[in-house]
Amino acid sequence: MGSKRDSKSAMKDVLQWIWKQPAMIKILLVVMALVLCFTALKLTVKNHNHFFVASEFIHVAGIVALIYKLTTKKTCSGLSLKTQELTAMFLAARVVCSFMLEGDIHTLLDLATFVFTAWVMYMIRFKLKSTYIKELDNFPIYYLVVPCAILAVLIHPFGTSTYISQVLWAFCVYLESVSVMPQLRMMQNAKIIEPFTAHYVFALGVARFLSCAHWIVQVYETGGRYLFLLGYGYLWLPMVILAEIVQTFILLDFCYYYIKSFMQGQLVMRMPV
Repeated sequence: MGSKRDSKSAMKDVLQWIWKQPAMIKILLVVMALVLCFTALKLTVKNHNHFFVASEFIHVAGIVALIYKLTTKKTCSGLSLKTQELTAMFLAARVVCSFMLEGDIHTLLDLATFVFTAWVMYMIRFKLKSTYIKELDNFPIYYLVVPCAILAVLIHPFGTSTYISQVLWAFCVYLESVSVMPQLRMMQNAKIIEPFTAHYVFALGVARFLSCAHWIVQVYETGGRYLFLLGYGYLWLPMVILAEIVQTFILLDFCYYYIKSFMQGQLVMRMPV
């Protein structure tokens, strides 16, 4: 018991020290931490496909946390319906593409996540509608959907079965990278985040980090040649990696405050403006 308290106190002191540092020092420390994490993953995980499987399992775990909240607390306060709609949108596109191209464990995990997400949307729209704070969920989703659709038409993989599947796959990659933004905006508007919503968003952050790690390790091990594989078009793989990095950094700030609140023993998170 004593050692656990000591380690927790030490971690709290480290986080407080990081919090007091200038912005440039914080960025440098974050970059160093990410590099160390990528290195550890590269050394311990031999099959890169496991990154994607772990990422999808963690996403499912995040959705399960939401389901637990909705069924036990009987409230959807703090949840963004728009993020759930965007999630359902890119998952539907990915499930269609997976059935056309692969039909493996990724397809089953994506299908399960889609079903769970659809159930969450149903609960927010109908069963728990009175607890949904629509005024705080005010991010216009067409700001995200339209650019992602245009980008998918312009930059997509080549060599897959049909043109439609190529564009759909690109669309789900781009949309996934920004789908959490309405949820983050809603949490910024609310200022206070209850635990299960925080668990869900943190799970998304971890899932995105693992997915991003897969691509970065691939690029490292091929000396950068992986970025320009002829069978996919010169711009597609760089755009995929850019999308993964963008989503990882979008969630990075939230994950920092989540860990900080957890180490301080706070059940409710408070987001800075």
